[in-house]
Amino acid sequence: MRQRNMTSFLRSILLIGCASTLFAGCRKDLCYTHDEHSMSVKLHISPSWVQEWERTYSINWEEEWKEEWSRDYEEFRPEVAKGIRSLAYMGDRYAENNLPPEGGRLPLSEGEYSLLFYNNDTEYIVFDQVNALASATATTRTRTRSGYTALHEDERTITPPDMLYGAYVHSHISQKTWEPVRLSIEMRPLTYSYLIRYRFKSGQQYVAAARGALAGMAERVYLYDGHTNGTRATILFDCKVDDKGCTALVQSFGAPEYSYTDGYTEDPETHFYTLSLEVVLHNGKTLTYTSDVSQELRLQPRGGVIQMVDLEVSDEDGTEGGSGFDPDVDGWEDEIDIELPLN
Repeated sequence: MRQRNMTSFLRSILLIGCASTLFAGCRKDLCYTHDEHSMSVKLHISPSWVQEWERTYSINWEEEWKEEWSRDYEEFRPEVAKGIRSLAYMGDRYAENNLPPEGGRLPLSEGEYSLLFYNNDTEYIVFDQVNALASATATTRTRTRSGYTALHEDERTITPPDMLYGAYVHSHISQKTWEPVRLSIEMRPLTYSYLIRYRFKSGQQYVAAARGALAGMAERVYLYDGHTNGTRATILFDCKVDDKGCTALVQSFGAPEYSYTDGYTEDPETHFYTLSLEVVLHNGKTLTYTSDVSQELRLQPRGGVIQMVDLEVSDEDGTEGGSGFDPDVDGWEDEIDIELPLN
């Protein structure tokens, strides 16, 4: 009896051992057929972010920043985006994918691709013709203003674009490998900021609300290399009123006919820019100021500082009527068109 029990016990041990061996073998086989541990395309995107709000052309604002402006140069640096969209082009086909801001694995098949990247967290940007690499552009939504008098004829009036970053890889050959392949990309700014400062010589105390416009700016940017063409637009924006005047930080695609690598692609002296300011006084009266800022913009094609100074509100204008003004009344708010991307 004791011998029979011992024999049964030994048989059980042998069966368990065999089962364990078979199970281990199955797990090993499964492991080697799993994508992460087999021969497959394992492209991992590793982005860095260039957080610049303006680029030096003729003026180096980072070195020449004025302390009396009360705001630090570093305050204007854009934040890292919340996500990345990738477009992988092969011939006349392309595939879209989304990645977190720190990057990650990009699902591709074997072959040669051109890769385009931009941030996917914008609100006002409209992406156009992304089905073809050479024609992929970004523009922004139309913005209209009641009673607005155009500064430049035939220019579309637009809202300032969101912060836009982009990166481009001309050629990447994807192959099956055992180990991950890391591809570093640099997410560079495709929009830049202009700090616009309006300063009053007298009558500042009468100003209740303000808004501005900047005409002659680039309407769109090409995603693959960051250049702008000759299409121009007028940016409409709101201003903050304080005890020193009116201020706005306005994002744009920069100057038209400008290349990221080669600078101006046509004579900048042919570029003309106009800045305006519309204010409503506490008594409800509206005043408009306009200035040719062509020289300042030509020296700052990708962000910088633009100023309109020595503005005046006369006591006669400031005290006339005295009916009072509510900045939230109808007619003061702009309208932004909701446009669908064009494919």
